[in-house]
Amino acid sequence: MQTVQDAAALRAMVRGWRQAGQTIGFVPTLGNLHAGHHSLLKLARARTDRVVASIFVNPTQFGPGEDFERYPRTMAQDQSGLAELDIDLLFAPEVSTIYPFGAENSVSIHVPGLSETLEGAHRPGHFDGVATVVNKLFALVQPDIAVFGQKDFQQLKVIERMVRDLALPVKVMAGPTLRDGDGLALSSRNQYLTPAERTRAPQLAAALKQMKALFGQGHARLAIEQAAAARLQRAGFVPDYIVIRREEDLAEPADDERTGLVALAAARLGATRLIDNLPLD
Repeated sequence: MQTVQDAAALRAMVRGWRQAGQTIGFVPTLGNLHAGHHSLLKLARARTDRVVASIFVNPTQFGPGEDFERYPRTMAQDQSGLAELDIDLLFAPEVSTIYPFGAENSVSIHVPGLSETLEGAHRPGHFDGVATVVNKLFALVQPDIAVFGQKDFQQLKVIERMVRDLALPVKVMAGPTLRDGDGLALSSRNQYLTPAERTRAPQLAAALKQMKALFGQGHARLAIEQAAAARLQRAGFVPDYIVIRREEDLAEPADDERTGLVALAAARLGATRLIDNLPLD
């Protein structure tokens, strides 16, 4: 595996693969890679001839007071894991490569509707930063397929909408959420949890499973959401939201809608903010 930082070196390698008639898969990441990331890379590896991973802690998707400075940066460990997975190329750009005029002066992409609700309401501007950096990375890597995890469900929907609206020649694929044995969705932020918090953390996934069960039994949506929020509070969480939404556009479903829905949650446990989701079909 090779690691490059500048756009010219990246484009030279991609150009060579294209001239050889090879397809290119891409998995963009913030780094601090774990088994969840590895599953996305394996999916790309199975679908394409060449696989590019990127590691870039993107400043524009972190809001004031969020964990940009303390986000774990583990480049050597990540490179070792990528090499073991037979990844062809790691793109690890500097901020100046992605934002040549500075992050504060960058052209910004906004996906209306999907960017304002749920995570967008609690993290204003977050999805503008995500959409902008992903679009820039797509322009640099020029992949045939890009793989994103379903754990970040709203992010996945924002990117799917952006790709369709801008007619980008990229197929977006979703990789399933990987979980520890106790149900907790894998996340780089799990390492922020204290041992006591880590013991309670699976209650987030358990609350979503209970929502799915109650929904299947025909209970009303609002009652399900209220019960789930109360469960999280009893477990020591401070919920931002735990709701049922349409998968397609994350809008509130009508009372008689029973298909194409997903339960989504974000909650703080101590100093750590966790997110998760579970389709209800």
